[in-house]
Amino acid sequence: MKDFKIIEWLGDRIRVIDQTRLPHDEVFLELGDYSQVAASIKELRIRGAPDIGVAAAYGFALGAQKIETDSEEKFLSQLRTVNEILSSSRPTAVNLFWALERMNLVAQSGEDVSQVKANLLAEARRIEAENDDANHRLSELGAELVQEGFTILTHCNAGSLATAGYGTALGVIKMAREQGKKIGVYATETRPLLQGARLTTWELLKENIPVTLITDSMAGYFMNRGDIDCVIVGADRIAANGDVANKIGTYTLAVLATENAIPFYVAAPVSTIDLSLSSGVDIPIEERSPDEVTHIQGVRTAAEGTMVANPAFDVTPHNYVSAIITEKGIFKEPYVERLSELLP
Repeated sequence: MKDFKIIEWLGDRIRVIDQTRLPHDEVFLELGDYSQVAASIKELRIRGAPDIGVAAAYGFALGAQKIETDSEEKFLSQLRTVNEILSSSRPTAVNLFWALERMNLVAQSGEDVSQVKANLLAEARRIEAENDDANHRLSELGAELVQEGFTILTHCNAGSLATAGYGTALGVIKMAREQGKKIGVYATETRPLLQGARLTTWELLKENIPVTLITDSMAGYFMNRGDIDCVIVGADRIAANGDVANKIGTYTLAVLATENAIPFYVAAPVSTIDLSLSSGVDIPIEERSPDEVTHIQGVRTAAEGTMVANPAFDVTPHNYVSAIITEKGIFKEPYVERLSELLP
């Protein structure tokens, strides 16, 4: 993904790639208002936990830039509205709230409104840079788990598109390839939005990494045949005990991997860990529109009147997770102790 930036600050607006148009059209959006940023996150034009965090930070800075007042009181009052709109865009990815918390802390500093605006933009840039550094570091560490000749199964999309950086799960795969290891990759199509089929295959092929696409329900078949050596996925939120919220279907893969004695790895930056939640039971799960299940790219595939359940994420209990790969190290059970030491 060296040919363009996933998110780019243009001074008075943000330029992002519209992920709903991939893989057919590489369309970029120029968002001139923080509410457009929030809408793009909600509509999955911007998606992936780290990517959402970076976008929210820039959206916050953009909202601040557009406030026209010298009164610090009025400025902070309007900034609270910016924060509320952005924080309501999606509930599960903790990176969103992590980034906004950092931006809110910076908003309390500065000699005047102009200085605060400058500080906020600087913090957004810092969040983006730190995120990319974390991606590279965790990918280097994770690549140590990938042996020569491995075939890796991945789910949904956890590459540059999802992280506005090098990638997490796909970052590990990319790094292993850059180290000269001959590896194979299986990608699930990832229902209901086909983010594996649309985004992961597109991204890996951009990196000249061959990939085999399978439907979600085929994973057990290939695992049982001995075709898969490890599973690597990303995460949207990790609880204090190591429970992992990720794209719906992840839990199924973890159970199948355990049954077939296949390592199941989660790759995510430290910003995705939420120590305020003791377990995955407390992670809010987003319920999305029924149309995402009854239709594929606008074409109805289910009978009229069909009832639909559409949770966007599921929670994988920590006992199914072989290791959590972060930029601070690779962590295994007991997660409660290891993660609390990582984030006191």
